[in-house]
Amino acid sequence: MMLTFIIWAVCLMTLKRDVYVSSCDFNCKDKPVFTPSILLVKHGGPTSATCSVCQSGCTDSFGLEKSVGTTSKNGNTIKWTVDKMTEWEPSPFCYYNDPKIPDKQCCTKLPITVYKLPDSVSISIFNHTGLMYEGHQYTLQCEVKNVAPIQNLSVTFYRGNTPLGQPQSVNNPAKKPANETYSQSINASKEDDGAQYWCEAKLELGPEGRHLPLVEKSENITTSVNSNAVALISSLSLFVVVFPVLSFSLE
Repeated sequence: MMLTFIIWAVCLMTLKRDVYVSSCDFNCKDKPVFTPSILLVKHGGPTSATCSVCQSGCTDSFGLEKSVGTTSKNGNTIKWTVDKMTEWEPSPFCYYNDPKIPDKQCCTKLPITVYKLPDSVSISIFNHTGLMYEGHQYTLQCEVKNVAPIQNLSVTFYRGNTPLGQPQSVNNPAKKPANETYSQSINASKEDDGAQYWCEAKLELGPEGRHLPLVEKSENITTSVNSNAVALISSLSLFVVVFPVLSFSLE
């Protein structure tokens, strides 16, 4: 009986040491420190971080809460390892019990951005196919499918190598992959005959993503423009052909 009680007590103490208590202070003085302090992770890819729990006054009651991956302890340091990131909003945090305040924990969250490049980026002319007419307005559309986080996506339209206007973005806080369509108006001119239009989708993920390949481009579309001069010549040609026929009929 006594042996059973001892085993139960040891298990309870171990569980208490590793379980997160709701009274978590994220503004405590001697907070745990993550290295790196910010993580950028491709969905489906590996990642890792190390938490230095405290500089002084640590108790044995500390740990790292996570929804994915594994942890290993070495003294007051905890290493978090993920072989394959399967979540879109992981929120690991490191903590230790404050010995001065019962049931109070000092905590630090690790900011993580999980990203995914789009499945496809395509450009089209909205509600139009075939020949364009000089002086008419048309709307280019860039459709981006299955990208995350979409709030960090910027889309730019191009005519040849010249950008059309400023990069566009949407205020959508969704963390999971989403679809979005972006629009750009153009006025057709004779210079647009044979011009190539395309769009570029780029994930803007801060300094951590500066050296990553985060850009996807659409195929080019080539425009054909019927200028007013061509239309006028065509009309005159039709008039010249039709007028003699009418004159002959009147005689």
